[in-house]
Amino acid sequence: MEKLYWLDQINLQDRAFVGDKAFYLSKIKQRGYPVGPGFVVSGEVLREFLETLNSSESLTADLPYSSLHLDVDNWRQLQSVAGCLRAEIIAGSLSSEWISRIFDAARQWQGNNLILRPSVMLPNSAQVVNNLSGLLDAVFCACNEDAIVEGLKLIWCQLFRAKSLLYWQNEGINLQNINLGVLIQPVHNAIASGVFYGYPLKWEITATHGLGIAIKNGDVLPDIYYIDAENSTVIEQQLGNKMLAYDFDNYSNISEQMFPKKLLDVEHNLRLNILDESQQKQYALSPQYLQDLINLGKQLVNEFGDHICFNWTIKEDKNAGIDITNVIFPKPSLVNLNCVQGMGAARGKITANAYIINSLDKPEKIPPGVIIVASIITPDWFSLLTGAMGIITEQGGLTSHGAILARELGIPAVVSAGDATSIFKSGEKLFLDGDRGEVYRLNDDEQKFSDQVLEAKINPEKSPVSVVKMQNILPSIGTKLLVNLSQSKLIEEVQNLPVDGVGLLRSELMILNILQGNLKGKSLEKCLLEGKKDELLNAWYKQILLFARGFAPRPIFYRSLDAQSSDLSSAIFGERGVFNYFQNPAIFELELQALAMVQNAGYKNIRLILPFVRSVEEFIFCRDQVIAAGLKKVRGFELWIMAEVPSVLFLLPEYIKAGVQGISIGTNDLSQLLLGVDRENGKLNNILDQGYDVLMQAIFQLITMSQDGGIPCNICGQAPVLYPEMIDKLIAWGITSISVEPEAVERVYQAIARAEQRLILAAAREQLLLRSRTS
Repeated sequence: MEKLYWLDQINLQDRAFVGDKAFYLSKIKQRGYPVGPGFVVSGEVLREFLETLNSSESLTADLPYSSLHLDVDNWRQLQSVAGCLRAEIIAGSLSSEWISRIFDAARQWQGNNLILRPSVMLPNSAQVVNNLSGLLDAVFCACNEDAIVEGLKLIWCQLFRAKSLLYWQNEGINLQNINLGVLIQPVHNAIASGVFYGYPLKWEITATHGLGIAIKNGDVLPDIYYIDAENSTVIEQQLGNKMLAYDFDNYSNISEQMFPKKLLDVEHNLRLNILDESQQKQYALSPQYLQDLINLGKQLVNEFGDHICFNWTIKEDKNAGIDITNVIFPKPSLVNLNCVQGMGAARGKITANAYIINSLDKPEKIPPGVIIVASIITPDWFSLLTGAMGIITEQGGLTSHGAILARELGIPAVVSAGDATSIFKSGEKLFLDGDRGEVYRLNDDEQKFSDQVLEAKINPEKSPVSVVKMQNILPSIGTKLLVNLSQSKLIEEVQNLPVDGVGLLRSELMILNILQGNLKGKSLEKCLLEGKKDELLNAWYKQILLFARGFAPRPIFYRSLDAQSSDLSSAIFGERGVFNYFQNPAIFELELQALAMVQNAGYKNIRLILPFVRSVEEFIFCRDQVIAAGLKKVRGFELWIMAEVPSVLFLLPEYIKAGVQGISIGTNDLSQLLLGVDRENGKLNNILDQGYDVLMQAIFQLITMSQDGGIPCNICGQAPVLYPEMIDKLIAWGITSISVEPEAVERVYQAIARAEQRLILAAAREQLLLRSRTS
């Protein structure tokens, strides 16, 4: 290599040497967009460096020209190899010639700090994800020779981390085909930083105080601004949760005024600051900076098309202006697709043929392998959906039955997709994006792409990053994390997730499977009338046993049958929950008998939750039935109730006196009943959002009363997933456990870890303030 590659001089033929990140930044910089100066240390430098490490014992000896072959299921081998590779790189020596050239280039900026960003060029890049930020992270360093060398090695080491090696092998990418350039730029303190997402119908801007690493690390929940893409006006803005901010400690003027309360020094001149309460309540962007960002985003969208995404920062100096620090371009091939926008209700992406259901009545059958497009879906459809690839409904919100059933089945879903049944036709090939709430009609050429390629082409900035499947070493958490589950086919997939058990085993979904499979579509009542009690009991016992065995010794919180009418007009307030046990005690007795059989089989991890309890009298009736069935004779058995009927807010002490041993807050029903809103009516979703404060007051009251009564308190609705900022408050209030759908486990686990970490930081802050007052 003859030279370093400067951003304002990079050409198309240089792309393979500098990587995509640097190439795209150079592209917009050369068109006049605000990108700071920088240069790239080519991937050839890494190859030359690895060659200097060659020895007969060295693991890196042949890396420039070969690939490692690892047993990806042997995590010990994976971590051992990764550790040895990184150790060899850290111990190696970079040529003095390259050290001098790189330092001479960097010191031209006369700054104190640098940021080194990995810039990768992968083979067959159309077939793999574009965003590797989850694998390869930026590194900050001081502007001196030793720090730059250390920073380069830290970047190169990331190529050989355990999760990176696993990713390359799973994707079939040979190490010798990866070109890893390192983009080096000066970095300054920032007034604010964030990301712009140029979606087709509305744009999103996230923002936080200080450097953007706070968002990257998950230390803050950023402010969010929603912009109408057609007229570039702000539709809505939401204040984030921003207690912390990062800056560099070698800047003293404006920075000291903005962040006067330093908490701790992190590394490489980087420090973590605590924002005072007034700053936390302020939006990170002033109206003028917000408008400047909107104008900049509009220019980029007009020139390069929808789906462009860029990271930005507003420098902290006299000539403060916006700098673009990363940009991801949309792919041109799907620009003309027909798109329907709804709400992403179950994560995942899938391509399949549409199957349109125009009637509100339950269909007799649904062909397998299709994406179901319907106005609305009711619980009694469950058995018909088992072969579906995805769900689209015109009505309903994120807690609607269609959304819940999709999450139970592990298939993607979009709800509130208006007029979908009239826009699409049966047999058309659709691409359903449950993460983004978008549905695309594909043309003949686009039907040939795989789901992953379509995702990379439509949403490059949101492409999945990690395929490590929770193999990462996770931080320890004190709050219990449970999973909601009802499908036995998912046990093997879910049982190895970092959960403390099953927090909600929905019996009504389980029984639908039993009736459709073993008993040929008969109702429970009809099975009993026809003398099929033993057959039903045996099937019920076997289903529960699968979960008890699969998760033992972790607890299974089994919620007894909450039969609801398929008539949605009466589903909320009708004959449901334990009221039905009075009307037909035989079914409840049979259910308790099935649980007792599981206990007799040697499994002591069953707990029972009673659904939709309206009064203490109802609970006492069920308690006596449970005692008669002998369930309480088994050590460790507990009898809980769902806290979803608002009367529990007034009656919980009485419930505890009557023998309730725990409560599980069902936010889906509780929010409906507190606000008088039907979750199946998508038009009322805004009311649910507006009622957030009311719901939080109710949850706080239930947690506090549980603590006063000495019983555990779980939360198992969608609220912690829909409103992740809620998790901080739940942890601070002392929630015992949180139970979520399988697809949300990793996100909520990390959110719990961050929330607990913030509590520790808050305690450290108090200690810091106490020391400052006494000194």
